[in-house]
Amino acid sequence: MRWVILDTETTGLDPDNGHRIIEIGAIEVINRSITGRDFHVYLNPERDSDPGALEVHGLTTEFLSDKPKFAHVVKDLMAFVKDAELIIHNAPFDLKFLNAELGKSGHGKVTDVSGPVTDSLQHAKSLYPGKRNSLDALCERYGVSHAHRTLHGALLDSRLLAEVWLAMTRGQDSLAIDEVYDVAQNTPTQKRQFVDLPAVVPSAEEMKAHEAYLHALDQASNQQTLWRQLEPSKP
Repeated sequence: MRWVILDTETTGLDPDNGHRIIEIGAIEVINRSITGRDFHVYLNPERDSDPGALEVHGLTTEFLSDKPKFAHVVKDLMAFVKDAELIIHNAPFDLKFLNAELGKSGHGKVTDVSGPVTDSLQHAKSLYPGKRNSLDALCERYGVSHAHRTLHGALLDSRLLAEVWLAMTRGQDSLAIDEVYDVAQNTPTQKRQFVDLPAVVPSAEEMKAHEAYLHALDQASNQQTLWRQLEPSKP
């Protein structure tokens, strides 16, 4: 099982208004272990960031002016996410920007190369409806230190999300149903998994010991135990 935990920073809120990606950070997780492999790049968007966005990420036009353009890193990005399930917090936002950039560089959608996309924000909302489910809130909820996060950064946020996601999904590997983000419909869907569970049959000795234990409990309660009262009468 290979996950890529991914985040972006952008010049604004909507690629339809000409906004661009300025940073991509991604962390590789295999079989629930962070491998240490990551993908990180700053990008030259060839435009200024909106003031509100600049306050969030702090990446100035001057800093980004000598960085590569998206088209120059797209092959490396696609190689990193190939066949991996993408874990993204508020996935529609990042997917819209990634697909817009891919379109500009003559490529298809990111999911043409990657596996499915899981929206960790939607998953958190299903676990904690009506509560704050921002990355900061989830870090606090799961005890993930984020004191060093004064500004948003794609690689830093991916690392924090990787720890949060592992904590949030701990013990859920064998659940029959997992939530997966349906990119086409912009809604969570349910992916059904079938798990073979072993049937454990007690031995005759174990059944005898169990019956003796139940009898002792029944005697201690003056024959008031509910299971004895509900037992079918023996002929």
